[in-house]
Amino acid sequence: MAFGNGGSSSLIVSFGEMLIDFVPTVSGVSLAEAPGFLKAPGGAPANVAIAVARLGGKAAFVGKLGDDEFGHMLAGILKENGVSGEGINFDKGARTALAFVTLRADGEREFMFYRNPSADMLLTPEELNLDLIRSAKVFHYGSISLIVEPCRSAHIKAMEAAKAAGVLLSYDPNLRLPLWPSAEEARKQILSIWDKADIIKVSDVELEFLTGSNKIDDESAMSLWHPNLKLLLVTLGEKGCNYYTKNFHGSVPAFHVNTVDTTGAGDSFVGALLCKIVDNQAILEDEARLKEVLRFACACGAITTTKKGAIPALPTESDALSLIKGGE
Repeated sequence: MAFGNGGSSSLIVSFGEMLIDFVPTVSGVSLAEAPGFLKAPGGAPANVAIAVARLGGKAAFVGKLGDDEFGHMLAGILKENGVSGEGINFDKGARTALAFVTLRADGEREFMFYRNPSADMLLTPEELNLDLIRSAKVFHYGSISLIVEPCRSAHIKAMEAAKAAGVLLSYDPNLRLPLWPSAEEARKQILSIWDKADIIKVSDVELEFLTGSNKIDDESAMSLWHPNLKLLLVTLGEKGCNYYTKNFHGSVPAFHVNTVDTTGAGDSFVGALLCKIVDNQAILEDEARLKEVLRFACACGAITTTKKGAIPALPTESDALSLIKGGE
């Protein structure tokens, strides 16, 4: 697989929340039964930024943290991992968001959030570093930043500024139902910005949620297609992923690994994909090359499930390439 050295001078800007997950020291117990918790930095957009940097890409994070020990710790983690912090703001009044995560015996997760309100929700449109956003080649975001004002307005403004500057828009809704007032509101808001994105990645569970169908098939996926979309991806966990473009569609199998914790696997997948297309968007129209990139992205996602926590588990280029070699 000749990808070159993976290093890229083209910037990928990730927008949204960064928080701390408190993960029980023991899997398969409820929060109440957990004997202790480990701090695990996370937040999907931040994970994507670090995934990009770890693969040799150029990444920046835009969002707001609390002006507290946890907030400064998170900013430090971005910096240590080679992610630009030019787009980070700190809020004096609100705390950095926290989430208590239950790891079920099968490695899946349940969440309890502390955000009332947390700093990430208080990012205002005026605080955005628009120059940074406009200088990106790809602007990536989720839907958690759409839940409440003023962050929602900041999200819309950032997206519009990026779009106007010709930046490729990448959207991973990353559904977290407990954070929304209702399922209806979640569906409505997630879909409210649907037709702006160039690339959309949903999980099988999100596909079911957004379409109201319990079928994970091409017809169900294509009901989410919009005319400006360049690539729609449906990730299927251990079954790999399905891809859809205007001219072709297909699937890429997963790699079989020993899954310990699925946290961050989707973010790793997205980061890998964005890293590989940022300098060459023509890949989106070349099925053979797109499949190769998605295979690489699947390898990155798989590796991320083999360790606890998202950020420590995000792979390097050589980690991914050796898994691909072993799987051929």
